[in-house]
Amino acid sequence: MLETFRLAIANNGYEALASGLLAAFTGQIIKFILFTIQTRRINFKIFTTTGGMPSTHSAGVMGLSTMVGILEGFDSIAFAVAMGYSLVIMYDAAGLRRAAGKTAACLNKVMEEIYNHDLKAVGGKLKELLGHTPFEVFVGAVYGILFAYVFHMYVVGTI
Repeated sequence: MLETFRLAIANNGYEALASGLLAAFTGQIIKFILFTIQTRRINFKIFTTTGGMPSTHSAGVMGLSTMVGILEGFDSIAFAVAMGYSLVIMYDAAGLRRAAGKTAACLNKVMEEIYNHDLKAVGGKLKELLGHTPFEVFVGAVYGILFAYVFHMYVVGTI
């Protein structure tokens, strides 16, 4: 069964798609484990939240881009398109979404003072952890690249 799966996705678009999705999914598991170790409490909402270490957006897009490079060549147009897509996603994660998170934190403080710490009166607290630090994006990208290489070696049967 497992061998059939490996043969079905080897060296095609399914391998590239699986690499990106699995890099993001396993990145979320790593994020959950790190959060649990740091805070010494379990919070299953971490699986569905954005922000934090590592950036799973970066892991996913770099896993996809790296696999496209492995399969199509790092000098191919397909790799250039995938890499361009990855750079936009990573810029968004570290730039725009991070700025939006900082803005939300500032608005939450202002609203707490105006409404005497009763944020439910205005619809609740805004989500603050939206983006990533540049380091979280970098770690996610490196994880995605490494994941793609290891995943490819697994799929083609070299490990």
